[in-house]
This record gives sequence, C-alpha cells and structure tokens, in this order.
Amino acid sequence: MELSDLTIFRMVASEGGITRAARRLHRVQSSVTTRIRQLEDELGVALFLRHRKRMELSPAGRILLDYASRLLELAAQARDAVQDPRPRGVLRLGAMESTAAVRLPAVLTEYHRRHPEVVLDLRTGNPRQLANALMAGELDAAFGAEPLPEGPFEKLPAYDEELVIVSARHRRIDLKRHATLAMVAFEEGCPHRKRLEDWFASSKALPERIIEMSSYHAMLGCIVAGMGISLLPRSVLATFPARERLRAHRLPRGRDVAQTVLFWRKGASSPKIDALADIVTGRRRA
Repeated sequence: MELSDLTIFRMVASEGGITRAARRLHRVQSSVTTRIRQLEDELGVALFLRHRKRMELSPAGRILLDYASRLLELAAQARDAVQDPRPRGVLRLGAMESTAAVRLPAVLTEYHRRHPEVVLDLRTGNPRQLANALMAGELDAAFGAEPLPEGPFEKLPAYDEELVIVSARHRRIDLKRHATLAMVAFEEGCPHRKRLEDWFASSKALPERIIEMSSYHAMLGCIVAGMGISLLPRSVLATFPARERLRAHRLPRGRDVAQTVLFWRKGASSPKIDALADIVTGRRRA
C-alpha cells in the first residue's frame, strides 16, 4: 500500500466518483479505476459500493478512510519537518566531561533561548567514545579535544584550553624526578590522560600507578588527599570548591594548550547542528 494509492482513494471518496476524482488529480479515468481496483485486491475487500453515477464508501472503506487521512497528514508533517530550515526535534549532543561542566552551560542556555523547539539530549564521554557514537548514528554532534580519532568528520574550532598538571597544594613536582608519582586520570581514550602519559615519558619515567576515575571532581578530591597528580584544563579548577588546596603546574610551551572542536559526521549536517555552530562561532569571536 503506497501513499499515492491512499491519495487516490481519499479523492474518490471525497468526490463520490472516478470521473470527478480523475479531473481533480489530473489523471485519466482508467488509471484511477485501476489503482482503486488494485488497492481493493491487495486488501481483499470492497472499498466502495458502486451505483450508476456515484460511488459510496463501504464499511471497510470508511475504516480505511480514517487511517488514510491520518497517514497522509503524518506524511505531510514529516515532509515539512525534513524541509523546514528551522531547528526542531531532538539534538543528540556529546561532550567530554570537562567541556560539559565548564563550557556548555552558557552555550546550551543560549541555544534553548534561540531555539525552544529543540530538545537537547547530552551524553558525556571521551573523544573515542564520542566518535564511535557519531559513526553509529547515536549522536548528531559532539565536542572533543584534539587529536580526534580518524573518521569522516567535519570540525569547527570551539575552545582553546590551557592544560596544567595539578597536585596537592603542599606538594611540589620535580619535573625531572617524578617516577614515584601516581597518575589520576580517566580511562583509556581520554586525550588529557595521553598527554600526561607523554609528560611522564618525556623524562623516561612511568607513574607509580594509575588511578582511574569517572569524574573530574572525584579526581581533584583524590589529588587534594595527596593520592597523585593529574592533567586537566585550568578552567576545570575554577569549578572545584576546594581549589585553594590544589597547585597548578605549567606544562612546557607547545604542550600546554589543547583545542576543543565541535565535530559531526560529514554529510550529516542539519539546521540543528548549523544553529549550534553559529553560537559556538559567535562566542569564539567575542
């Protein structure tokens, strides 16, 4: 059963006959007659009670007319939604936890103000997880720190994050002798963890152990307690209540900045993503 069949059926029911329906549809009568008969054959029921000059709906036809009207209206709505240049529907957005906690509140607030018809659905993860979710069609767009995994992605620069090594306030770090330090980090796939591992490797050393955490505030709490050190954006420290008990150590030039980008799958742009990109670009220029 095709939508075109339902369109013809509804017109015949409305006009009460093949001749007037064919004229309204700009079709020849034989074509309309054939389509109605094919629809009846497919359903196995008579849709019309035929008189000499008029066709009336049968009981089965009245049932089908109700469904046909709803299906055709739904198809029209779907067509309008696809062709509508305005952002609407659900925007499935991914972000690293640091971005979600520090950068996104202002962006999402502005997005909601501009486009109240869009429902925002946010998921956090590392760039590898976010890239996989984009490729699987589970996300529309995501914020991730470079370098991103290889993939058919379009990217837009969003934020430049200053990266620092964080320790407890009372602890000073000897950049040449830090092999006995524990590393507090997210799971594999986090670019900040990779940078901290590279920092250790630069002195041909390994961390004493790796303590994996699932949130920045949990990591910072462990660092305050003297359990180890971590590498993270300086902007995250401003959100931590006990930040006066922490010490931020600068990284060597060239390793101290990470760019966060908004990225999405090539060919999968939409008015919702374009609207988000406009906000990100505007805030970056401000």
